[in-house]
Amino acid sequence: MKLKYPVAIEPGDETTAFGVVVPDLPGCFSAGDTIDDAVENSREAIALWIETVMDSGGIIPAPGKLADHVGNPEYSGWAWAVVDVDGALLDDHSERVNISVPKRILSRIDRFASAHGETRSGFLVNAALERIVNG
Repeated sequence: MKLKYPVAIEPGDETTAFGVVVPDLPGCFSAGDTIDDAVENSREAIALWIETVMDSGGIIPAPGKLADHVGNPEYSGWAWAVVDVDGALLDDHSERVNISVPKRILSRIDRFASAHGETRSGFLVNAALERIVNG
């Protein structure tokens, strides 16, 4: 499933980047040296915005209709595009995976998870998310 978010594109020129705002996602914006770069960069901005909000337990607004945004005077003179984003970003269903872990490490993971009231899977997912978020 693809999510189709309308984006408003602020005109740019040789010295000013093209700005992009995603009206349905408050605070989601991007830019690019060309209009094509700006639209492509907005796809990444939308994905990061969705990941950040989901990781903090927030709610992701559904994409609005382009026609509902075009008449907004806040974006008068701006161009519009619709950006496709992979709907899998919103899928929190569990998926079984097969990974290889040295037995001694698996034993340590299990002991730690058990001591902290977690499952092995929960611990691994939380550890991975912490690493992704904090680098």
